[in-house]
Amino acid sequence: MGTRAPSPLGCPEAPIPPDRVVDLEATVAVQAAIIAELRAVNAAQARAIATLEARVAELERRLGKDSSNSSKPPSSDGLRKPTRTQRHAGERAEGGRQPGKQPGASGAHLAQVPQPDEVIGHVPDRCQGCGAELADARVTGVEARQVFDLPPLRLAVAEHRAQRRRCACGTTTQAVFPAEARAAACYGPGVRALCCYLLVHQHLPVDRAAQLLADVLGTPVSTGTLAAVLAEGAAGLAGFVQVVGERLAAAEVAHFDETGARVAGRLHWVHSASTSLLSLFTVHAKRGKVAMDAAGVLPGFHGVAVHDGWSPYWRYQVTHALCGAHLLRELDAVTDEPGQGWAAGMAELLADAKTQADRAREAGAERVDDGLHERLMARYQRLLADGHAANPPPRPRRRRRGRVRRSPAANLLGRLDRHQVEVLRFVDDLRVPFDNNQAERDLRMVKLQQKISGCWRTLDGAQAFLTVRGYVATARKHGMNPLAVLRQLFQGNPWLPAPAEA
Repeated sequence: MGTRAPSPLGCPEAPIPPDRVVDLEATVAVQAAIIAELRAVNAAQARAIATLEARVAELERRLGKDSSNSSKPPSSDGLRKPTRTQRHAGERAEGGRQPGKQPGASGAHLAQVPQPDEVIGHVPDRCQGCGAELADARVTGVEARQVFDLPPLRLAVAEHRAQRRRCACGTTTQAVFPAEARAAACYGPGVRALCCYLLVHQHLPVDRAAQLLADVLGTPVSTGTLAAVLAEGAAGLAGFVQVVGERLAAAEVAHFDETGARVAGRLHWVHSASTSLLSLFTVHAKRGKVAMDAAGVLPGFHGVAVHDGWSPYWRYQVTHALCGAHLLRELDAVTDEPGQGWAAGMAELLADAKTQADRAREAGAERVDDGLHERLMARYQRLLADGHAANPPPRPRRRRRGRVRRSPAANLLGRLDRHQVEVLRFVDDLRVPFDNNQAERDLRMVKLQQKISGCWRTLDGAQAFLTVRGYVATARKHGMNPLAVLRQLFQGNPWLPAPAEA
């Protein structure tokens, strides 16, 4: 054997035994396997971390939702809801609406009437100076003060006596009772109107309404009587429902919305169709097209339907307009996400477009200026391009069926792209409002009823309430007194809006 070369340190290298070489190779192989296993574990942990981060971000997004950036009602904000002062601080700083009565607004106060029902004189008996009697003193002036008060309330009982008379031919004929005298003892149309007024317009729970009537009228009223009176009122409104439904179907612009409600222990849906002068409510176990068809307005509607974008509305061959307020809330939620600056720009565009539409409407125009319209559309397209750049389409997944899940920002962007005309309908047609607040205002009182009473026990009871609610709401929109029109209803002559007014 030859001599080994010296090592770099000047010492000859010792030979490695063959068994040692085998041990080193085995060690390297084991360590390589461990490294591969650790890499696999790290990759799995990275995927788990990414999944958890996405889940945390989604939960934070949900927790961050409130009435200002989603369709959640203001009542759901709870104690986090900002005070009125905080909400309007920006407006006041810019010289906007101040608290209290606004300049030019008509005030309301209690004023004296020229013909009081009763005049009560008050005469001083002695002089405050010398104490002399003033019975024969000259009257130098009179100051009048009027006190508006209720007389003691009590039920007035009218007894109807129908005579029976026998003719010479031997036939006995009895006089006919009026329609309000339906039994030996019954409540008249005034009391029945007051029952419906408390339940449907003031939204008192049935038990509290019975207590109020007992305290005010001095006679007990059962909860069963109240339920029967409400059902009776709804039964007398078949003609009203038909007329209002036909006029809503013939309207140029109508508002549609729906909200959940508990009926007989299960989730149902209250559907509304309304204009500034008409209101119609129905309840159904379904939320989609089946329920909308049952309501009877959209199947025959040919005008502009303003709604929030719920997918079943698109199945009707009508002219659609999307609610701008819903879009602004969704854009506000997306704006907080990183890389979604286009959303703030789109919100600003919608606000500017609304301002221009309001000005054109006040000027009596039918649509905004063509040049302004082109600038708005060009700006809209630029913002859509920015949004698509920030939200590229997801990569197709292999061997997995169904649509790829996209972020809320991408879904909103897709809706704004697909329905550009419907989003800006209020600019093209000034008859169309910017938002769907008309429908939301009409449904707000239905939500208030649920908040107070919780639910309806039967489907018939829910529909009876909603039918009378639509009657009262429509009358209020026409400036009618709810008690007066309810009294007409129980007198057998329900009020109907005039065709020209509707």
